[in-house]
Amino acid sequence: GNLDAARDFTDVRDTVRAYRDIVDRGVPGTLYNVCSGRAHKIRDVLDRLIALSAAPVQVRVDPERYRPNDNPLLVGDASLIKRDVGWEPTITLDETLADLLKYWRKEVE
Repeated sequence: GNLDAARDFTDVRDTVRAYRDIVDRGVPGTLYNVCSGRAHKIRDVLDRLIALSAAPVQVRVDPERYRPNDNPLLVGDASLIKRDVGWEPTITLDETLADLLKYWRKEVE
């Protein structure tokens, strides 16, 4: 697929904490974006994950996997959840990737 598309990633642990915080402190009826507010290119995320890996990786882009209406940038606005709830993500993308790789290494042993 398109490695140049940029997406807003949030660690699931931060997301669960956001849901709990919304229940505890959110304004009823308000819609909150649970997001980091920062976009990362898929290529950069892949490069970071490859750098953490000891395995040789060869990346080949398959144009057939491009989506016809792929939005090049998807990033959320977290200002409302930060203002009303006091929530913001605390787990970095690098921590998420390292923990993800560690999890899968244990799973395939």
